[in-house]
Amino acid sequence: MSEKVKLIDVSKCTGCRACQLACKQWNGLPAKQTINTGTYQNPPDLQTNTWTLIRFQEISDGNGGVKWLFRKDGCMHCTDASCVKVCPSGALQYTKYGTVAIDNSKCIGCKECVAACPFEIPKYDSKTDKVYKCDLCFSRIQSALEPACVKACPTGALQFGDKDKILKLAYKRAEELGNGATVYGDKYVGGTHVIYVLPEKATTYAKLPAKPKVPLTIIAWKDWLKPLSLLAAGGVLVGSFLHYITHGPKDTSGDGDQASQGGGE
Repeated sequence: MSEKVKLIDVSKCTGCRACQLACKQWNGLPAKQTINTGTYQNPPDLQTNTWTLIRFQEISDGNGGVKWLFRKDGCMHCTDASCVKVCPSGALQYTKYGTVAIDNSKCIGCKECVAACPFEIPKYDSKTDKVYKCDLCFSRIQSALEPACVKACPTGALQFGDKDKILKLAYKRAEELGNGATVYGDKYVGGTHVIYVLPEKATTYAKLPAKPKVPLTIIAWKDWLKPLSLLAAGGVLVGSFLHYITHGPKDTSGDGDQASQGGGE
């Protein structure tokens, strides 16, 4: 089964939020009351009921004016995913498409994934004691359908397909745009299954880390210390078993006699 990737061409995004609405509709996500904070962006951030968000950002156009930047935000579906590494219950898992799915029936609300994600994607709901995030419409992909957000995009800013094909499209598009346009995502955390074509530098976009990576503390525990601790525990068990085989059980048959003799003295 080939890996699947979603492409987000930021240069084509008009901020219409059709993808944001389609995500809510397909996944049955309820609306929540929000407060106007002086921006067109709504809600202010990803939430337990908002897995896809169009970020609105104003920057200088270099001529004394401003220009809009629109960026679709959501789970990046990392190949080397911090959330999968730290999840103790198996709620977060890789799919056969390379994406990261979440089984909320297994989620124990530990929030380890919330702290570990370099993109700050998973969101915790205290009412349900569960964590929520985009699963890249796994049920749709299973049925040979593209994700709901891709289906709803009217400008072609979103595309979906086999990894090799999408990566070629991304680099071709970045070359067409020129002026420093870059492809973002395929070089980090083992390669993400959501990638961007960015007309501006990555550091220009709010909440987009320049060099996302799995935290060293997670690597140290999951990849080094935990295997060593399991190996040590296994060594103790093997040693105990070998001792039993070679020496047999401890002979305690004389303990009662010795106790009696001791009592007689």
